[in-house]
Amino acid sequence: MRFNELNEDNFLFFAIQNYNNPQSVTQDDFFDDLKKIKYIKRLFKKYKTTGEIKTNLILIHITVLYNVFGQAATPILFFKISSEYWSCLKTFLIFLDRLDKTQLMSIPIDEYCLEKLGEI
Repeated sequence: MRFNELNEDNFLFFAIQNYNNPQSVTQDDFFDDLKKIKYIKRLFKKYKTTGEIKTNLILIHITVLYNVFGQAATPILFFKISSEYWSCLKTFLIFLDRLDKTQLMSIPIDEYCLEKLGEI
């Protein structure tokens, strides 16, 4: 399933289908992993309102999502995160080598995020 095919009706099925966490023993673990998306959204919102970006924390949450959802994390993130934060998201995914610079070319790279990621 591609990014543009996700909707509210099939999102949960898509996420469950792509979830692979050998440590997980309950469905609570699955939903706890999905909550990482909310945390990322909050961190992006804080960045947009205050100018403060917590790059390490965002990187950790994104990495956890890729560890349990694999490449399906990309469409999951773009579906669940508002388009106003896509430039930040794209910048982090390029930094983590999860997205090619030529992918989603209509979405610009966030220069400030890129600068902060370069300091790591």
